[in-house]
Amino acid sequence: MIEPRIVEDMQRIVDKYVAERDLNELLKAFIQDKAAEGSQWSNITRYTHDMLGGDSPHIDLAAAMTEIVLLSFDIIDDLQDEDNKGKPWMVSSPAYTLNGILVFLFAFMTEMSTLQESNSRSNPQLMAKLGVLLLQSINGQQIDLNDSIVTERDYLTMIEKKSGSLLRFACSMGYLLIPDLDQRTMDTMDQLANYIGMISQLDNDIRDVLRFDVKNDLLQKKRTLPILFLLMEKDDNFPYIQQYYSGQLTYDQFVTRKRECIRYIEDSGSIEYCRIIQSLHIDQANQLFDSLPGIAPWKEQFKGITFGRQQAQKVG
Repeated sequence: MIEPRIVEDMQRIVDKYVAERDLNELLKAFIQDKAAEGSQWSNITRYTHDMLGGDSPHIDLAAAMTEIVLLSFDIIDDLQDEDNKGKPWMVSSPAYTLNGILVFLFAFMTEMSTLQESNSRSNPQLMAKLGVLLLQSINGQQIDLNDSIVTERDYLTMIEKKSGSLLRFACSMGYLLIPDLDQRTMDTMDQLANYIGMISQLDNDIRDVLRFDVKNDLLQKKRTLPILFLLMEKDDNFPYIQQYYSGQLTYDQFVTRKRECIRYIEDSGSIEYCRIIQSLHIDQANQLFDSLPGIAPWKEQFKGITFGRQQAQKVG
């Protein structure tokens, strides 16, 4: 969950940059919704910093800015997918929501630039690296939107860019505040974050393919890993997924088969296949994690909120 002091810092930033009362109140509603959801982004930033021996007085600001930036990316994702209809950013005026996204992103740029200028001990890579990571995630999101995923490799490349880059961003917000951190440790953290992002995205895609509501990836004709598996399966007894994706079945016709579709997915082996791929990424993440220096209890807490649950399920 987001710690109360981080929520207060996020609200303080809104007060600092937004004088218009209606937009100010709207952005604070966005923040409260995200806080109630139980976001872990700020904790990832803080635990990265703490486990690698950081002691920056600016870590709370960095954690708050991590939450603000990734909240803006969540909002953009919902606008593009047209789901999560009950969220305050989906029910508000689209023009207001877009202004809110701009406020969050420009506040991040301003705050982090000011921090870097005022802190001679900050890493000179700070803003350049963070910007590159966010741009990589946008490129991954575009691949997810433009229906260009055909193979497993396409999918894995997409989630590394889209999700891995955001995990790298959250970790970088923590370790780039540590002066003189060695390059090997930073490179290892980057690789680990990539794997964690991919592990998490696989979890999401497995869950989403089994739910038959507006969040279902099948209904939106997305090409996630479990769906790629299903599209490659030519089963004359259940041709409806291929027919829906090719346009032979309408949305309404496909939805009427949702119960048998879920049973088909559960029996198809697609979930087991995705878990195997996820397991390989968990093994890689563990190797990298074990090679990292780390201070207790922060190292264990970092693992607990990133890929500890998936590892426990794998072992089980």
